[in-house]
Amino acid sequence: MLVTPRLWPDARGFFLESFNEKDFFLAGLPMRFVQDNHSRSKEGVLRGLHYQLGTPQGKIVSVIHGKVFDVAADIRRGSPTFGKWVGVVLDDVRRQSLWIPPGFAHGFCALSNDADVLYKCTDYYDPPSERGIRWDDPLLGVRWPIDRPMVSEKDAGYAPLSLERNDLPVYEHGG
Repeated sequence: MLVTPRLWPDARGFFLESFNEKDFFLAGLPMRFVQDNHSRSKEGVLRGLHYQLGTPQGKIVSVIHGKVFDVAADIRRGSPTFGKWVGVVLDDVRRQSLWIPPGFAHGFCALSNDADVLYKCTDYYDPPSERGIRWDDPLLGVRWPIDRPMVSEKDAGYAPLSLERNDLPVYEHGG
């Protein structure tokens, strides 16, 4: 889900509400967030695709400086949208946010000199639960807008998505 905040610009700059419990509730988004993360990436850096298995995190992802191509991929076994992904450009002009539900893999690539990304998470980071899907997985077929991204060794080493994997979240009807 793409969240577009109301922006109040004037000659001094702007004001916006990055989180409003009532608005999130009306949109069907969670109210409880327990951790905020801030990531900075240089142009051409690709992070992901990440997820947590034991303690899945829902995330509201926003860009406070720069521009990224942000991806959410449904990797929940049994889901009617298994293997489907969405990608959107998030930037510091439109100030939109992307809701990444628990059980989805998430990644992004930086399209500006520097990009600062904020994540508002529904659960705590749990290192033993951390998993990943290879960023260039042919089954997912994400159309990244860069040709040769800078990817960490860890992200480059993730296995591709396949039906035989036993480390994928399971789809729960209605969730």
